[in-house]
Amino acid sequence: MLLAAPMADAAAPIQDEVMARAAVLYAGRLAERIIDRDERFTARVRAIAEVLVAQARRDYPETAAWAWEVHTTDDPDQNADCMAGGKILVSKAYVERLQLNDDELAMLLAHEIEHATLHHNLKEYEAAIRMEPAWLQRPFIELEYAVDHDRTLMGKLAETNYAQEEEADLEGLRLAWRAGWPAERLSGYFRKMMRASDSPRRSKADYPSPVQRWRAAQAVAADLQKK
Repeated sequence: MLLAAPMADAAAPIQDEVMARAAVLYAGRLAERIIDRDERFTARVRAIAEVLVAQARRDYPETAAWAWEVHTTDDPDQNADCMAGGKILVSKAYVERLQLNDDELAMLLAHEIEHATLHHNLKEYEAAIRMEPAWLQRPFIELEYAVDHDRTLMGKLAETNYAQEEEADLEGLRLAWRAGWPAERLSGYFRKMMRASDSPRRSKADYPSPVQRWRAAQAVAADLQKK
């Protein structure tokens, strides 16, 4: 029944509906790629993700019922993400380019996991409807497409997306710290990301700059180390 949800109006998108669509999109992405080719890398990612997901299930009880999935790809255009419902995809090329150790990989995964646990997709759709109520009369699947392709709507949502990136950074660091990783080592991910950037001081309308993210992570890590 959930797979029929996209044909309903977007008047009140709910998490189950967002998750059902995410599962369909995730399956499509996997079908388009060669996945899990490097068994050793895939095992490494899954071992780290397993610990983080266990912590997420404690912190966000509803996620215990999610059908979490973790896959890897060699796609150089992919970084990492976690779609609604816990659908994770990580690029080996990205991890190797930044030369991430296990602590830093944990931070990357925790950031993506927090996007899902904090319902960022759902909140983005809700924000879009507040800004453009006409979406109330259109199918959810059209709104889902528009938030990633309609430049006018994307511009309106930039502030929301910026705040969500900041939240995923900080809550992801806290999640991984609660799961057992040292906060200072986790923040090393942001240092490597900053150093790999061609424009480390440039913020986008929907994204804080790598320097900003690094400094914010340092501040949170310093606070956590006192506890």
